[in-house]
Amino acid sequence: MIRQNKNIVRPKYCPANYFTVKYITTVISGLALTLSFPEANLSYLAFFALVPWLMSLRSMTSKESFYYGFILGLVHFFTLIYWIAPTLHEYGGLHLILAVSTLILLCVYLSLYPAIFAFILKQMDADSWFAPLAAACLWTGLEYIRTYAFTGFSWGALGYSQYENLLLIQIADFSGVYGVSFLIVLINYLLTSLGLSLNKGLHKKHVLPIIYTVILFSGAIFYGDQKINTLNSQIKTAKKTIIMLVQGNIKQDLKWSDQFKSQTLKKYIHLSQGEFEKAGPLKKPDLVIWPETALPFYYGFDKNPSNQVDQCVMALKTNFLIGSPAFKTEENQTKFYNRAYMLNRFSIITGTYDKTHLVPFGEYVPFGAYLTFLGKLTAQAGDFSSGDKTFNPLKFNDHHLKVTSNLKVTSKTGVLICFEVLFPSIASRFVKNGADILTTITNDAWFGHTSAALQHFSIAVFRAVENRRTMARAANTGISGFIDPKGEILETTQLFTDQAITRQVPCLDQISFYTKYGDIFAIGSIVAICMLFMVKGVRKKIWNTV
Repeated sequence: MIRQNKNIVRPKYCPANYFTVKYITTVISGLALTLSFPEANLSYLAFFALVPWLMSLRSMTSKESFYYGFILGLVHFFTLIYWIAPTLHEYGGLHLILAVSTLILLCVYLSLYPAIFAFILKQMDADSWFAPLAAACLWTGLEYIRTYAFTGFSWGALGYSQYENLLLIQIADFSGVYGVSFLIVLINYLLTSLGLSLNKGLHKKHVLPIIYTVILFSGAIFYGDQKINTLNSQIKTAKKTIIMLVQGNIKQDLKWSDQFKSQTLKKYIHLSQGEFEKAGPLKKPDLVIWPETALPFYYGFDKNPSNQVDQCVMALKTNFLIGSPAFKTEENQTKFYNRAYMLNRFSIITGTYDKTHLVPFGEYVPFGAYLTFLGKLTAQAGDFSSGDKTFNPLKFNDHHLKVTSNLKVTSKTGVLICFEVLFPSIASRFVKNGADILTTITNDAWFGHTSAALQHFSIAVFRAVENRRTMARAANTGISGFIDPKGEILETTQLFTDQAITRQVPCLDQISFYTKYGDIFAIGSIVAICMLFMVKGVRKKIWNTV
């Protein structure tokens, strides 16, 4: 059932280009993976990007496979998250050498996952009928582990490359983004097996993998088509709310400048008032959303700028969701928070949410009591504490009156602050607790004109699909926009523009399978691989006994 390295085909001699070919195929696969993500957006490449590398794995030992898996990861992650180095250098104040070293360390860590994938893959029977399924389960399980291990960093999960593929990503309401990754690896592995057999012709061992791969992929597409039609009908009859997103476009090097604070506030107030005038009374927003830490001061504590915010809210007579730093002092200890305030039309605070999943070495230092020598990589970000993990959505009243009713309806939004959009469990907890829309507020000014802003936005698409909720995204410098419960991007802003956009969006209330049961699919993939090796161990023991 499973054997180790018996499928290796070794040449009788090793010409000079023997290892060169392996390097080339590995680099090609790594670059193709990156090109399937934003900004290149060549999403179709993901379905055969791994093929050159997987083909070369067949002639490797386990040790070699680990090494070349590691090389694949380095090529892919260096070219995907290259933006970390300029971010840390320009805004974190790190010397360029230290910034690049930080990028290298992170890429080294991330590269361990494809390395482990390759190593474990070599312990399996590459020619068995279930090999494509096993490979897909293994990759999926490792992506799930990467999402949460060591605080978690799921950036670059294969499924995110398909954020514009509406038909395929609908399965995320069952499997999460991991189901899309599963199908991508399944197809890659099958193509590898077929490619290696071209000279010999189609073997009967390939028939079953072809059949179940076609069934699974076509089933996902069929499900997507049916689900989109169903959701379109539900969206037509669903309760609607009108939301305004305000993108202040404040440069990061000016954001916390004392001289620029008043101008920042004036800009947000001016953009909000201007959009209100454009919208008119019939399209008056029920909720106005300002981005993460849009207020460069402590709201409620710094009286003068806080009063200006209150006057704006009361003048526009609607609800505001505003990002601001906050602090709380207890027993001579002061804790700082990255907070979102919900204000009603009278500028009364009706709810708050403090960011719970902080950016390691950006907003806090892990094991800070023991790693004080490290400090924070981005000094401007602050030294925050994690909020409570109740994940209660914030309520706001819909003022948009329907012709047939004079009743005000209450909506609830779950608020994901910046980095939190990477973690599916946070969004689903909000929806379980009653959120009928999702909001993510962020400050992506750190990313500059790199591909990171679009990559960050694409992740939000999956949170919308997984939970079947509209996602409203307000970003300081962009990309701000609306994503409907199908994952369709309805409207976006341009990067680094002063802009406000308003849109009526649906508020669905059904609970998806994924919201209710979470990562059963990903965990099931891990269990399947563990069972596979348990069976291997049992069979080996029996065989040795005989």
